Amino acid sequence: VQLQASGGGLVQAGGSLRLSCEASARTFSSYSMGWFRQAPGKEREFVAAIGWPGGSTYYADSVKGRFIISRANAKNTADLQMNSLKPEDSAIYYCAATSHWNYRTDEEDYGYWGQGTLVTVSS
Repeated sequence: VQLQASGGGLVQAGGSLRLSCEASARTFSSYSMGWFRQAPGKEREFVAAIGWPGGSTYYADSVKGRFIISRANAKNTADLQMNSLKPEDSAIYYCAATSHWNYRTDEEDYGYWGQGTLVTVSS
């Protein structure tokens, strides 16, 4: 599975961005998808995940109520809508895929990773 993340950029605090992850898998609907992020000098952390087959979602406390993860199986995409952005949301965002069913929050469960897209939120 190859993943391509896009949509990052520079935005002011309080603004919104939509990240998109396009997958090459022919059976995309059988993969759970996740978004992680890594800020400078920090470890990579879980942001959000959406599972299969039911599409259940899970969010890190730091983004709950502001970010929304979704998937479009017909398009092989998993998006992350980010609203009310804060400077502390600035990071490289990575999408990841796993064949495990249901959402996963541990990066060790993900076997496929995209290249990352940079999000910078100015104050």
